[in-house]
Amino acid sequence: MYIKIKVTPHAKKETFVKISEDHFEASVKEKAERNMANNRVRELVAEHFGILTGKAKLISGHHSPSKIFSVEIDEA
Repeated sequence: MYIKIKVTPHAKKETFVKISEDHFEASVKEKAERNMANNRVRELVAEHFGILTGKAKLISGHHSPSKIFSVEIDEA
């Protein structure tokens, strides 16, 4: 499953809000350098879906606030 996330790095408060079925908005405290903000968003995605961090992969938007993640959810 693919999800779209609009990310605000270096925010005072960390949030992860579901806008629609496949669209989210996230604010993270980490700065947008050395992949820190992307890694934190990945952790938030994994926490939201209840999966391991390795099952949430950044597909597109490495240097952009608009990102696409692939999420592997076990449907067993």
